[in-house]
Amino acid sequence: MSKIVSVNTRSVSVPLDFATSLSTRRVTERHYGLVEVETDDGEKGIGFCYVGSGGGTIFDEAVKGLLAPVLIGQDSCHTEGLWARMYQEGLLQGRAGTVVRAISALDTALWDRNARAAKLPLYKYLGAMHDEVPAYASGGYYLDGKTPERLADEMQAYVEQGYTAVKMKVGRLDLAGEEARIAAVRDRIGPNVVLMLDANNAWADYPTALSFARMYERYSPYWLEEPFSPDDIVNHARLAAAIATPVATGEIEVGRWRFHELLRSEGAAILQTDACVCGGITEFRRIAATAASFGVTVSPHWFHDLHAHLVASTPNARYVEFFPDDQVLNFRRLVDTQIEVRGGKITMSDAPGLGFRFDAAAVDRYALTPWTRCS
Repeated sequence: MSKIVSVNTRSVSVPLDFATSLSTRRVTERHYGLVEVETDDGEKGIGFCYVGSGGGTIFDEAVKGLLAPVLIGQDSCHTEGLWARMYQEGLLQGRAGTVVRAISALDTALWDRNARAAKLPLYKYLGAMHDEVPAYASGGYYLDGKTPERLADEMQAYVEQGYTAVKMKVGRLDLAGEEARIAAVRDRIGPNVVLMLDANNAWADYPTALSFARMYERYSPYWLEEPFSPDDIVNHARLAAAIATPVATGEIEVGRWRFHELLRSEGAAILQTDACVCGGITEFRRIAATAASFGVTVSPHWFHDLHAHLVASTPNARYVEFFPDDQVLNFRRLVDTQIEVRGGKITMSDAPGLGFRFDAAAVDRYALTPWTRCS
């Protein structure tokens, strides 16, 4: 037995170099929650999540006030049991949002600790499928003064770096403005590069979404992501039934029960389950297995540092979302080792666990709170 002796938590805020827009939001900073779990043999595991563009200190309170007391003194290998106890402890405070994201971070830290103790990379500890996984270049955000031609330049640059799949943001402009953007990109990258479209909950009603989706179909997108609010499962299903483009969603969805509802309604052909959001690695694996029984693939959202391991160990997982720079997903500024993509693929490392640690100096630089030790 490896007994958990301490849980450390900290919140950080990393500013974006440039204010960046999605379909309905403008972002100037990213708040992340960080944890370390240590056992009596001296082994440590780390976990993390994105909290939002504000309110990062809520994460610390969820960890120290609710969840850490559940873990202290327990066997770190009891991942299933500890997940159930954390979930039950936080039931009244939040079955979604920051509380479940804190559970996700702690669950990840347990798996990381256990893989490190076994001297195995996380993907092999979980049961490897592949030693190499495909990645798509994620970008195409709205910036002040960014014309369709500049957007096309960006997408073309990713293709020239060896990516065979790229993703761009959609849904902020009117039909004509959006068509100008996607037409410029498709013309520049050609017909054979996979093109994903991310609407980030752009539309509130079915007719509007349908008009945009039918326009986009002329440019052969691989998927249309998050057309509606994550809670609007009915309209996801209506749109999925009406268009040829696969609908992808689930990046801010939580728990196997909501994913089962989404799958049963046929509201998504591709799940973007995020292990840092849904309940951690433990819950991600349950959701992926459920999706497999529906014949649905998983392409996780964000955090390639973690999700490369999960795609490499999940039979029905397909792509890792990868940000080629630190301008939007700036979490990479907080860690000491970076994943690299060559020829559009990630070759998995043999380093134990996640294969990286937090960069102490960087974490100090961006800290909202000091490290809090719970023991």
